[in-house]
Order: sequence, then C-alpha cells, then structure tokens
Amino acid sequence: MIVTSQPAERSLRRNRGLCVSMFDQVGLKGRLRLGAAMLAATLALAPLQAPAQQAQEQQPQSQQETTGPTPPAQSAQPPAGQTAPLSLSAQFAGERRPIRSGLVWRVLSETADGSPPRIVARSAEAEPVFALEPGTYLLHAAYGFASGTKRVTLGPQGLRDQLGISAGGLSLAGSIGDAPIAPAQLSFQVFVPLQGNSEGRLVTGDAKGGELIRLPEGTYHVVSTYGDSNAIQRADVKVESGKVTDATLHHRAARVTLKLVAAAGGEAFAGTAFSVLTPGGDVIREAIGAFPQVILAEGDYVLIARQEGQVYSRDFKVESGLDRDIEVLAN
Repeated sequence: MIVTSQPAERSLRRNRGLCVSMFDQVGLKGRLRLGAAMLAATLALAPLQAPAQQAQEQQPQSQQETTGPTPPAQSAQPPAGQTAPLSLSAQFAGERRPIRSGLVWRVLSETADGSPPRIVARSAEAEPVFALEPGTYLLHAAYGFASGTKRVTLGPQGLRDQLGISAGGLSLAGSIGDAPIAPAQLSFQVFVPLQGNSEGRLVTGDAKGGELIRLPEGTYHVVSTYGDSNAIQRADVKVESGKVTDATLHHRAARVTLKLVAAAGGEAFAGTAFSVLTPGGDVIREAIGAFPQVILAEGDYVLIARQEGQVYSRDFKVESGLDRDIEVLAN
C-alpha cells in the first residue's frame, strides 16, 4: 500500500469544489430543507445556553454577598414584659440585725407625668422576692408605727437590697404592788411628747397589756388605765432601735363591790343606782345593779345609793390592793 501526501491547499480546493458540486446537485429545494434544519438546531440549543449564561451573570453577585462585610451585631434588649427578681430584707438601723417579723412591704412605681406613685406589689413576708419589670421603684417597709423608704433601680439581671429601719418594741404591763394585773383589765395610750406637752401627739389609744407595740426609736409618754374609772398611772419610756423595752406601770388602786342593804351583811337590793363622788363632789363613776364592781384609785370617796325614791349615802376609803365590799345601810 502506497501512501502519498498532498499539500493541504490542494486538498482544500478539492473539498470546496466537492461542496459546490453537491449544492448544485441538490438544488433550491434541498437548500431550503437544509436551512430549516439549521434553524431548528439553533432554537434547540438556545434554552440550554440561557440558564448557563444567567448563572454566570449571577455568580459574581452571589460571591460578593458571601464575601462582603458582616453587619455589626446589635446589643440584646430585654423583650417587652420581661421581669427581674427584686429581693428585699430589712434590718434595725445601728444594730445590723435582721428584722424577722412584723414587716409590711410596699413597692411603688414612679410615674413620668408627675402623678403620685402607685403600688405595684406588697408583701407581709420578712424577705420577699418580687418579679417586676426593670425600672426605678420606691420601697416602703412598715414596722408597726415605724417605717423606712428607699429608691432603687432594678436592672434586667435583678437586684438584692436591704432597708434600715430605726425602730424598737415596747411591751406594757401593770401591777398592784408585786401582783400583776390581768392584761384584759388594762388599757394603754402612747403619746409622742412635744415641747411643753407630755401628751403632744397620740400614737395609739387602745394598746393592750402584753402586746408588742413597734415604734420608731425615741421617748414616749404612756398612760395606763386600770379598769374604767380613775385608776390611772403615767410614765415616760425610751424605745431603742433593735430592742424591746418592757415597761410595768404600778397602780395604787383596789376593786370595790357596792351594795345597798337593810343590815350589815344582808342581802343587796336589786336595781339600785349608785354614784361614786370625790369629797369635793365630782362624779367618778355611776352604776346600776344589786352589787356592781368598780375599780378605784387609792383615796377618799362618797357613795350615794338611790332606791325607790329614797337616797342613802356613806363615806368610804380605798386602800391600794385591798379589794372589799362597800355597804350602804337603807335606814
């Protein structure tokens, strides 16, 4: 087999002539068919090229978004309505000792329009924990007649705070000599003295014997009444912060039983009206019955008894601690 090589230019002329000869042989009708086939091939390739071109156009934008600068992180803000714990306790001012009982807490929120603060929480626990929205609050702790206030700012992380109260306790009692008086038979009034007036301002007017009265630190004037007439004693007492002051007021009085009888030691007349007067004629006590009992301070008295339009009287003396019957003879 002999292989011969021809120059490329000669080969090209031969192929070109072959193509011209083929087109001449096909004629016009073949040319039209060939053109239609080429158009269909172009239309078939167009949808495949468009997505690829679109992807190439979008790729730089996507890469720019990926490699672009990251926006700065925003600081976290507490969601609306989120609460934080407010833990409270109180101590005696100067003593640094916690107050374990007798507290009433109130938490007030300040308003922006200048209106009075409103109570948003309250508790009678010694160490309450409130769940409140972060903000500024006014704390008020009442310890009997004493109290303390403080303004605090509650943040999202919560707050633990302590309030100091300058207060103490006062426990009152009464006696006759060495014998204690039953608390039910005693009543006390406590006053804050003012200049020149020991009964300047009333703090409480119906304190009972043995009751713990919580008061601000200071000096007070106490009035003790034994019974319901003129057996009265007074004293000034000092209340110190963090301490309970026990004060016993010593009365000089006695209980007497009033009777109107026909003879000494006889049966008392029912429905008798009695009046107890001082020697000067001032009425101390009035009572109605067969044998009413009256507690009187030590001293001299006049007893008047009225029965069925008749009036009887006698003088008598009360000695401290000596309870006895006082008889008026109807003759």
